[in-house]
Formats: sequence, structure tokens, C-alpha cells
Amino acid sequence: MSKQGSAPADGLNPTERTDREHVFGTWSFQSEVSPTEVTHAEGVRFTDGDGDEFIDFSSQLMCSNLGHSAERVEEAIAEQVADAAYVAPGYTTEPRAKLGEKLAEITPGDLSKTFFSTSGTEAVEAAIKIARFYTGNRKIVSRYRSYHGATYGSISVTGDPRRLAAEPGIPGAIKAPDPYAYGSTLDPMESLEYVDEMLHLEGDTVAAVLVEPIVGSNGILVPPDEYLPRLKEIAHDHGALLIVDEVMSGFGRTGEWFGADVFGVEPDIMTMAKGLTGAYQPLGATVVSDEIAAHFEDEMFCHGHTYSGHPAAVAAGVAAIETYEEEGLIEHASQVGEYLGERIDELAERHPSVGEARGVGLFRGIELTKRPGERVPFGERADKVSKGSTVVDEVAATAYEHGTYVANMINTLIVAPPLPISRAEIDEAIEAVDAGLEVADDAME
Repeated sequence: MSKQGSAPADGLNPTERTDREHVFGTWSFQSEVSPTEVTHAEGVRFTDGDGDEFIDFSSQLMCSNLGHSAERVEEAIAEQVADAAYVAPGYTTEPRAKLGEKLAEITPGDLSKTFFSTSGTEAVEAAIKIARFYTGNRKIVSRYRSYHGATYGSISVTGDPRRLAAEPGIPGAIKAPDPYAYGSTLDPMESLEYVDEMLHLEGDTVAAVLVEPIVGSNGILVPPDEYLPRLKEIAHDHGALLIVDEVMSGFGRTGEWFGADVFGVEPDIMTMAKGLTGAYQPLGATVVSDEIAAHFEDEMFCHGHTYSGHPAAVAAGVAAIETYEEEGLIEHASQVGEYLGERIDELAERHPSVGEARGVGLFRGIELTKRPGERVPFGERADKVSKGSTVVDEVAATAYEHGTYVANMINTLIVAPPLPISRAEIDEAIEAVDAGLEVADDAME
């Protein structure tokens, strides 16, 4: 995270200045990087180097689902490191075996066997390779408003403009339209028939269709209820698998264990990370169906990582799932998520600059507009790879000045607080966002 609204090299403390000099800021022009030191985090709040405290209304990068005080997870990591800090993937540990078993229990359908990695992008890389190994096909259909990671395969199947600098990417990455009525000439269900035609015209040579069940950093796009079930049918009709990327939407974010559960869909492959440990350890997972798992009994599973199933990371994963279960956080997210939606709807009624409010559970988006009643965005896709700040950045900066951190991507504020958040804390954060939206109201045409 960078200092909201400050000049790049002004007001940096020694830690921030050293970091800026020696560490790359991600997805940034380095001349614009101005890091903020975080010295403490607890509950749903974090403290910066100046001693100022902020509500974490976006769970950092939509990953601190458990908040910043998950004692069970902290203890599990410490205990595992004391027992064995690392073992090679050819060995196993009790936490690794247990986490694989737990994922088979909580994921939908017959997803049953897991490959562990260290991030969401690696989980997607594994999913791409598994789909290709299993089907014998090479093409992957994904969507334009998507983000699947930064490594070469996952950035190739990513739709948002951050992929452009890495192109040409891996062969066989094909983009489809999104279920997004605001920004497409196709209605969400019409876009499905377009995908159907794409797969037909590709001659049934597609290995998989890869989607976020609810699009995350490209706008919190929620498809119609019938969209994902129909997409699975279309994929299977053409011999392709359905891969569901739950890196951001998983682990209670939607008020269900996974985004696919919202739509009653059982994917062939599921990827996850972020909430898998609540961000207490870097851990990704790629979970496959019984049928796909059986394929590799006599076919080589030609993939691996040094840190696959890292003991401390999988121990954190087990403890995180136990925390979700024992503290009732999935149910809590559903309940307070409804309240969060009501409060955001109030903001939309009060601020003409809110073009649309959408989302599920504690996974909400506030999209802005320059003109009331029309979709004229302040932020464009090109802004994501351009210098300078936008009105949407200024809205987030103003909320930050009022004690709340909220992420923004292109033209949308992403509201995704830690699952333990209370109604009182939601109210406090909404007041800060309310102040930020005044900036957007004043900037309207």
C-alpha cells in the first residue's frame, strides 16, 4: 500500500525511504511509489508508522479474511516451525494430510485431491497444466474482465490491461466476454451463448473455461444465478473443463465457503489462496475432482514446487479452517454482509456519483459515474497501466484520511472487510467512505 495522496518522496520515515530505494513497488511506476510502513495490526484495524489507526475495509489485498488476531493460526505456525520448519514435498506432515482432507470436505461436489503451492497465481498455473494434461487439449478460455495472477501462464489468461506488457503470453489463451451489462454490448446471458459459439468454432480443442465465480479486482461482477451452471454445461458439451478461480471469492467472502456455492455449481477444478490461511502464510491450492485425480494414477503428474505443502503454511491452513468453523465466521459473514449491503445501498441513494452498488456477503463493489443515471466512469481500464491519479483514487484517499482503507480498481471501490467485522465497525468505515464519495459528487459533470 502507498501513502494516500502524498508526494512520492515526501514525509517518508527511515523504513519507508529505505524500502522505496531498495524494493520494487508492485504494479507501479517506481517514480510514484511511496510505501506506508505498517507497525501493528489487530482485529480489523492496522496502525501505520505515524501511529495512526485505520479500519481495514478491504482486508489488505482482499486476503486477510480472518482479520489480524487469529490466535489459533499464529500458534499453529509457531508449533509447526518448532517441530519441523521445512520438509521436501516427497515427505509429508500431519498438517498437510489433514488440510488435504479438510479441503475435500468443504469444497463442493467430488473435489477430492489437492496440489499445494504458495500463491493464487501458482494455483492457476497448476490448474492450466492439469487441464491440459487431462484433456489433451491446449487452449484456455477466460474473460476480459478478470485477474488470475502475475506469472506467465496466469497473466496470459488474465483479461485486465496488466497482461499487455507481458504479451505475447503462453499459446492458446483466448478471451471471452463478461457477464457485465454495464460495460458490454451483450447482456450477461447472451455472453454465454457467445462462449458456446467460441468453443464450437475452436473445434472442441479447448481444455478448460477459467472464470472467477464473482469477478474480484475487475469490479466485483456478480453474474445472474443461472450463469455459472449454464457455463459448466457449455464447457462440458465441448469437452472442456470448468475451472473456478476462488482465490479472492473463497473462504467466507461471499457468505458461503466458496463463490461457486452461491450458484450451486460443482467445478472440475478449483483454485484458492488468500483466505485459505487468512494471509497468515503464503499458500495456494488447486483441487481436482475424483475423475481427474484418478487420471494421474497411471499418467505422470508433471508438476511440482520446492515449497509445495510447506509445513508452516499448511499448518496455518488447517488452523484457519478450524477458526472459520469454530467461530462461525461463514455464517457471520452472511449476516453482517447483508447489513453491509444495506449501508452501501444507502450511500448509493445519497451520492449521485454512485453508478452501481453490487456484491454478495462481504464482497461488495461501489462503481462510480460522472453523470447521474448514466454509466460514464471516472476511471478507465487504461488508467490501470498509466501514471497519475484519478477521481476514484481521490475518493479512496479521502476515506483513508478519515480512518478507513478501501482498495480501488479502475472505477470501483472494493469493499471486502475481514469476516469478524462488527456492525459498529461497518458503520464507522461507511462514514469514511461517505466522506470520500463527496469528492466524486463534486467532480461530476
